[in-house]
Amino acid sequence: MDASAAAAPGSSPGGLPSAATAVAEAPLLRLRGITKRFGPVQALTEIDLDVPAGQVTALAGDNGAGKSVAIKTISGLWRPDEGQIYWEGRPVDIEDPDVAADLGITTVYQDLALCDNLDIVQNMFLGRELLRGRVLDEDAMETRARATLADLSVTTVRSVRQPVASLSGGQRQSVAVAKAVMANSKLVIMDEPTAALGVAQTRMVLDLVRRLAERGVAVVIISHNLNDVFAVADRIAILYLGRMVAEAPVSAFDSQSVVDYMTLGRSERGVPGSNGDAGPAAAGGAGPHGLRAPEGEGAP
Repeated sequence: MDASAAAAPGSSPGGLPSAATAVAEAPLLRLRGITKRFGPVQALTEIDLDVPAGQVTALAGDNGAGKSVAIKTISGLWRPDEGQIYWEGRPVDIEDPDVAADLGITTVYQDLALCDNLDIVQNMFLGRELLRGRVLDEDAMETRARATLADLSVTTVRSVRQPVASLSGGQRQSVAVAKAVMANSKLVIMDEPTAALGVAQTRMVLDLVRRLAERGVAVVIISHNLNDVFAVADRIAILYLGRMVAEAPVSAFDSQSVVDYMTLGRSERGVPGSNGDAGPAAAGGAGPHGLRAPEGEGAP
């Protein structure tokens, strides 16, 4: 049997994964060496980030760490000065928000960008209204809005025709997420989705985030609340002064190690499952669970 016949399915004749297989196995979104400057200010420095489909990735960091710059770069508001963004394994240039939307990237910012004077249906279809001839197809939009909310198990909304101004914070988040789902988003980025919410509303939003991931949607969540991060995330990526200093499954961290990375850029703590091993070792190297140490820094 020749080499090509012996190769595994999806492999090249030499037994290496084919280009199609490599693309299929790649994370939905991958950042490599992304750098962003604003004049003399270095906002991001060569950050790498993987965002798999069907998982929740928490992006953590102190104020000024570069979280907002990172998500606005992914969303097409700002173009990186250096580095490459890959989408479904292929290099892309997200030059503006329209390109991001066409790829399937939706960002739900902290202010939610909802119109208080419009009802739920009008908000969910704003800019994408359904027409019947030359008039709005109100029945079809109402039916689809109600079905999308039900599919996401959003049951606290009294009517899809109630004004958004009458909704609680958790209900507003639900409407914003449902709007993203209806746009067939593959990646939903949520900026502080539980800020200023009560306990019950926070639980509702976190449950909604998990349901998105279970549907195969990739979710990136930015939150300062570590309880929320550990409750919902599959992975944690931590920025410190514009650099990605740690990225690993959530099981590789405890709350104190996350705080260490956020405030110091490194952690010497053992992490769950590491059998008491210390954190990242030498500068630029990787510690247990693939945690990356910040460049130019070693253990004190």
